Amino acid sequence: MDESSATGIVFSIQKFSTEDGPGIRTTVFLKGCPLHCPWCHNPESLSPRPELVWHALRCLGDGACLKACPEKALTRAGSVLQIDRKRCIACGICVEECPAAALEILGKKMTVTEVMAEVRKDSRYYEKSGGGVTFSGGEPTLQSEFLRELLEACRAAGLHTALDTCGQCRPETLAALLPGVNLVLFDLKTLDRDALKRFTGGQLDLILDNLRLADSRGIPIWVRVPVIPGYTDSPANIEAIARLVGSDLRHVERLDLLAFSNLCLAKYEQLGMEFALKGSPLFSPEEMLALREAAERAGAKNAVVSGPMRSNGPA
Repeated sequence: MDESSATGIVFSIQKFSTEDGPGIRTTVFLKGCPLHCPWCHNPESLSPRPELVWHALRCLGDGACLKACPEKALTRAGSVLQIDRKRCIACGICVEECPAAALEILGKKMTVTEVMAEVRKDSRYYEKSGGGVTFSGGEPTLQSEFLRELLEACRAAGLHTALDTCGQCRPETLAALLPGVNLVLFDLKTLDRDALKRFTGGQLDLILDNLRLADSRGIPIWVRVPVIPGYTDSPANIEAIARLVGSDLRHVERLDLLAFSNLCLAKYEQLGMEFALKGSPLFSPEEMLALREAAERAGAKNAVVSGPMRSNGPA
């Protein structure tokens, strides 16, 4: 197979990941997502296009970027660089002119060959730890042809693959990808159809159809529930998902309860976006363990808690 036959937009390749599947992994993050979750911790993944961001602490304020921008998308208000995102085409000219690397393009067009060159650098770690490569996002199935060729290249290289998906894609798209997948990390937020639609734009029936599709192929699945204050953190929601996992699905190996994270606030600010949950506190270990116990009572055989948690004491 010609590895370079497809290209995609990658916004990050994270080495030594230990949260996205078994062992030590490399996680390849693809841009673009069909949902609009208020708690998204990767806001740079939402748009399918490359985006310009400004790192204020690095900026020297010399103005070279303002002069270089062919679209006149950059202006300065005092010490703050402002980006007109309707004008900016993320051409990267301002990035090249910046002497302090204060400007950065999030999202890079890459070939399969280029991605695999990065992935292969850590093959020894995968072998020793039982790890591999995870494809995440955003929603990686939006770049289905690029992803399919990446999965085939990984299989040809003997690398374990995990697909991290929200399930909001056409079943035929997922079906075409599954032959190259060794593990599915399936994001399942709630079984409340109306709430899911209202908060994220997701279609529960489609998502559950895709979860059952993956299960029917006999592929190991980790169902991942983002535990979000005011959205998905009720014991009733966790119990409902646990009952589904424990009764209707045969190949779910574990239920991950992923604690809410507010560490993404700086990303929102760089993109000129508002983080709807910026005032929400982290969960305590006791709160997360109580939800794990609720999941176990409802039939989850292997419930796992992870994510940042606050120390004991006031929120």
